[in-house]
Amino acid sequence: MSSDPWGRVDETGTVYVRTADGEKVAGSWQAGSPEEALAYFERKYAGLDVEIGLLERRVRTTDLSAKDAMEAIGHLREQVAAAHAVGDLDALGKRLDKLVGTVEQRREERKAAKAKEAAEARQAKESLVAEAEELGASDQWRSAGERLRSLVDTWKGLPRLDRKTDDELWQRFSQARSAFSKRRKAHFAALDAQREEARRRKEKLITEAEALSGSTDWAPTAARYRDLMQDWKAAGRAQREVEEDLWSRFRAAQDVFFQARGEVFAERDAEQRDNLARKEELATEAEKLLPITNVKTARPALRSIAERWEAVGHVPRDDRAAIEGRMAAVERAVQEAEEAEWRRSNPEARARAAGLTGQLQEAVDKLRTQADKARAAGHTAKAEKLEKELAGRQALLDQALKGLQEFGG
Repeated sequence: MSSDPWGRVDETGTVYVRTADGEKVAGSWQAGSPEEALAYFERKYAGLDVEIGLLERRVRTTDLSAKDAMEAIGHLREQVAAAHAVGDLDALGKRLDKLVGTVEQRREERKAAKAKEAAEARQAKESLVAEAEELGASDQWRSAGERLRSLVDTWKGLPRLDRKTDDELWQRFSQARSAFSKRRKAHFAALDAQREEARRRKEKLITEAEALSGSTDWAPTAARYRDLMQDWKAAGRAQREVEEDLWSRFRAAQDVFFQARGEVFAERDAEQRDNLARKEELATEAEKLLPITNVKTARPALRSIAERWEAVGHVPRDDRAAIEGRMAAVERAVQEAEEAEWRRSNPEARARAAGLTGQLQEAVDKLRTQADKARAAGHTAKAEKLEKELAGRQALLDQALKGLQEFGG
């Protein structure tokens, strides 16, 4: 018979293993010596030891599920319980018991981690839904649209929740996106309609601008072009692909008109500058008549100058008032000289002036006599009243005498 601390082989070849509950039959060995029998069953023990060690390592270092770990432990436990090995089977059983505890601990840790992950995922998804609902009411079409697309990518990267909760949150998220998409489509549809209307209005403005481009009715046409420009601005922008072409056509029509007008005005400005030089010469000639000493010769001379003046034509607007003012001053001087000459040579007017002067002289003499008498009689108040009246009549007499002198005395 052969034995070691964990087993023995009896004379019949039966192999026993020692456990805490006593010896158990591990198997039988008939093909060799008892030592070989023990060695064989000890190798089977070593194999169990290795398998348990590998399972312990997998539980510690990998993501082996609790279910798979427990199935592996159960399988090894059956092998240990079958006692078909020689060695410290009780130690292997204790290791398996400890490993069960480790698996249970890992299960709880994973459960807690999963619960935490689910809570975080729910909070994250609720935040995404809240932001999506806020963005759903936004009219920042580009930035809000880009952000909503980013939120979808973020959602896809989050863990799924329980089906009911996940579906409810996704429905709210999807409704917010749909609401935004619907509003954006409506906005751009309205914008497209506005741009199409702007295109039609601008086509009409271009048609009128092109029709006016050959006009030579400069002032009214230029004013109409200004109105068309205001209408163009008020029309709004057409579609991007046609706006530039529309503007080019509209501007080209205006350029044709304003270029033609500019050429005509340039020629007219040159002519008017020449006219101004000629009128300055005529104004200088007219000013040589001043002062007027001979009305009979001054009027014909001024008439000759005026006829040549009218034949000259227009001058630049900025110079018109000054040059015409010079001629007007000479015209006034001649007219005043003619009026003075007429007054001197009018016998009826002279007679009326002489008669008025005589009447005033008589009144002055009479008032002076009355005032002297009143003062001599001591009637001071009456004398002062008469003297005031005398002063007024004297002033009228002096004026009348001056007028009479203009008729030659």
